[in-house]
Amino acid sequence: MKTGKHGGDGDAASMARCKSDLRSLVRSALKGMAAEKVTSDSAKIRALLQQQPFWRTAETILFFAPLPDEVNVWPLMEEMLPTGKTVALPRFDAASNDYLACRIQHPQTEISPGQFGIREPNRACPELPLERLGLVLVPGVAFDLSGGRLGRGRGFYDRLLAETRTIKCGVAFDEQIVSSIPAGARDIKMDFVLTPTRCAACGP
Repeated sequence: MKTGKHGGDGDAASMARCKSDLRSLVRSALKGMAAEKVTSDSAKIRALLQQQPFWRTAETILFFAPLPDEVNVWPLMEEMLPTGKTVALPRFDAASNDYLACRIQHPQTEISPGQFGIREPNRACPELPLERLGLVLVPGVAFDLSGGRLGRGRGFYDRLLAETRTIKCGVAFDEQIVSSIPAGARDIKMDFVLTPTRCAACGP
């Protein structure tokens, strides 16, 4: 998928317009995906993810609760719980206006709708220090193969990712891969971008 042109002045307003246009473009492509393809592509992504060395060696994994237009990684999270790996999900913290990583052990009783209607751990789930994470699975509206990520515009994930040096893997459908994403100083690059058809290494 092609992207819109960057603004020549390089200012914040120009970048915001470019990102907004790109979000609209990708969301239109996602709306055109049949439900059966979303389900089958999500399964392909989960299978390909489990083949990656960084997945196999990670002892503590931060998943995400997928929205309807995101890759469904939820079944894989549930599969990992009995394996001995530590499983975590983001939880919104109103005091800091940011997300925390919190451990999940019993999703049937520990998950509830959060601040934005997204499933998240309840208050009984302990917070995990970000330095303990071995892998972060990152959702997004769009990615490019150099590790650029376009989020939903609130900056929550960028702030969380800025606090950890662990492996960051963007997880997306092929329809969400674009040639280039405009990036600012606060936008965090992915180490890998994984789709149903490939796992692209983005870092050195």
